[in-house]
Amino acid sequence: MLTKRGARSNFLNYHGFPAVICASPNDMVVHGIPGTYVLREGDVISIDAGAIVEGYHGDAAFTAGVGEITKNAKKLLEVTERSLWAGIDHLVVGGRLHEVGRAVQRVAEAAGFSVVREYVGHAIGTEMHESPQVPNYWPGTPGPTLKAGMVFAVEPMVNVGSFETYVLDDGWSVMTEDGKLSAHFEHTIAVTENGPEVFTLA
Repeated sequence: MLTKRGARSNFLNYHGFPAVICASPNDMVVHGIPGTYVLREGDVISIDAGAIVEGYHGDAAFTAGVGEITKNAKKLLEVTERSLWAGIDHLVVGGRLHEVGRAVQRVAEAAGFSVVREYVGHAIGTEMHESPQVPNYWPGTPGPTLKAGMVFAVEPMVNVGSFETYVLDDGWSVMTEDGKLSAHFEHTIAVTENGPEVFTLA
């Protein structure tokens, strides 16, 4: 599909990552390597993918349920996506970047969930990961002032239980420490004079 659209993957071989997408089921938070795991009724799975188009990077993710999922899993997906849009609403000229994370954290924690700390969003452009980072929580300082033309990948990772994580022996797959579900949603967004412009809407 990427080739057909005149794009190429920015995930494949990135720091050695061996796949075009990240596929992270259930208590895997991010960076899952597609493999032999067979999806089952009731699973949730995060799909994270990116592309380079005319030298510029895009990055996006969503989490979906497999068949019928539990009420709490449905709530997790809904809250995580809502926290993403709450954060996006703060990408306005003259705003401060870390208000994005404050908004994400407020939505997630109000629902009784937690926000992952170790992995965050980022500026994006001619490289996939650029500075500054975009925390999904309030880090204690307001951060840079937003200007028209800045572009960010905002990507809350929200857990049912603790926000603590660990990495599997493959060096990539990030798991929740307590084995509880996680969800991940992401868009690439530009700051414009007319408000945030989301580049990765379907």
